[in-house]
Amino acid sequence: MNGFYRTRGKTLLDYFLVLLAIPVVLPLIGIVALLVALGGGSPFYTQRRLGRNGVVFNMLKIRTMIPEADEVLAAYLASNPEARREWNEKQKLCNDPRVTRLGGILRKTSLDELPQLWNVLRGDMSLVGPRPMTVAQKALYPGRAYFEMRPGITGNWQVSDRNESSFVERASFDEEYYWSVSLKTDIALLYSTVWVVIRGTGY
Repeated sequence: MNGFYRTRGKTLLDYFLVLLAIPVVLPLIGIVALLVALGGGSPFYTQRRLGRNGVVFNMLKIRTMIPEADEVLAAYLASNPEARREWNEKQKLCNDPRVTRLGGILRKTSLDELPQLWNVLRGDMSLVGPRPMTVAQKALYPGRAYFEMRPGITGNWQVSDRNESSFVERASFDEEYYWSVSLKTDIALLYSTVWVVIRGTGY
């Protein structure tokens, strides 16, 4: 059963659930995108991420950051050694100066992730899998399990106390998931994701 689920069943579940959710999700994305656009700039952005077998794809998200975010981050890290240490360890910041007020709400509720359903339909991602990492993070990642799977909108790391874990520790979450992939596991993680969204503990 698990062999079939890994090779075909998981993709069928992705398509079924995404198509089921589209009537609700599309209007929601439209409303959120409009709110972001009212603040200025494009409501969407894409970022190059690593997929299965190291293939690079463009991941779609709702924009949660200010314009010229990369330049702002570089200046902030250069002037703040504590933030630099946090970034080096976790590849993210709890208090990120690039994130807008609305963007903070979208991240807490994970609404900024909804456009990635398009990536699921394209086959770049799965609903459940490792958190997609950037091309630049490949050199920092110590494991191999990530590259054997399609990255997911949600997964072991995403429903954990992720703000407390280091980037390197993500490899253990991915390894654990790789060896436990099943319909039961994915349903459980999707269920846990609902509670993460309700509690607003996303980031």
